[in-house]
Amino acid sequence: MMMDKAMEKADVLIEAMKWIRQHRGKISVIKIGGSLMEDEAAMMHLLLDIVFMESVGMKPVLVHGGGAAISKAMSNAGLEPRFIQGRRYTDEASLEIVKRVLGKEINEHLVAKIKTFEGQAQSLSVCFESNVLYGEKLLLRDETGTPIDMGLVGTVTRVDAEPIRYLCDHWIVPVIPSIALMDDNSRQALNINADTAATAIAKELHAEKLVYVSEVNGVRTNPNDPNSMINSITVEEARKMLASGAIVGGMIPKIQACLETLERGVKKIHIINGRLRHSLLLEIFTSMGVGTEITNP
Repeated sequence: MMMDKAMEKADVLIEAMKWIRQHRGKISVIKIGGSLMEDEAAMMHLLLDIVFMESVGMKPVLVHGGGAAISKAMSNAGLEPRFIQGRRYTDEASLEIVKRVLGKEINEHLVAKIKTFEGQAQSLSVCFESNVLYGEKLLLRDETGTPIDMGLVGTVTRVDAEPIRYLCDHWIVPVIPSIALMDDNSRQALNINADTAATAIAKELHAEKLVYVSEVNGVRTNPNDPNSMINSITVEEARKMLASGAIVGGMIPKIQACLETLERGVKKIHIINGRLRHSLLLEIFTSMGVGTEITNP
């Protein structure tokens, strides 16, 4: 019985070998955020997966949000979170909380956890004078075309790729919070959507993969039915699904961002459920995968 189990493990490693060789030495950007960050067990397995990826010669880059923790800290400070078109309105008081919670506390925690799993990691955060994201204020408009004041919410205009590549080349996992500095000399910080930050970084690095880790298992034709998930689609197929209305709700902007990213040189994008144990390894190192893979043939 013990020998059978050992041989099963060997078979798993042999299956993974093909994918390990294919992705060895290549950069993968992994975005983690949402309520998933509050799930300690899920985060443990995801960070273990990232350490495994680095251990077999891949170059993972971790980009993170922390919306739930920020909202909790704002509530404790007597501030009521306010969202406009799915984005957090950010004034000066809110930004200080974002910087403390996201740029320092969560960022430091992720780096420390990776190290406890015998990996190497380093913060690239504006809060530790190691910023790599630069941006400008985000301009949104309402249904009449009138500009909406989002406060200190931004979008990425530039990524300083050199420090990220340096860490990757030295087998250190860069851990990057979704905060940017204004792309001028003001040193003004901006709150950035984590999907936006990860997309910008993947584009600049021409990453092999961009993986969105969330609470859904992938692209679904029916948002309420996990069994309607699509395992693999091409850019052209995704465009047709958007046009036909087959993709709905919050998945629409994510898929739109995916298509734009693929057009900029990223080869594959994955959307996976981070609550599934070792979902990163199952998606990357098995033939079947566990989420949706979007490719640009």
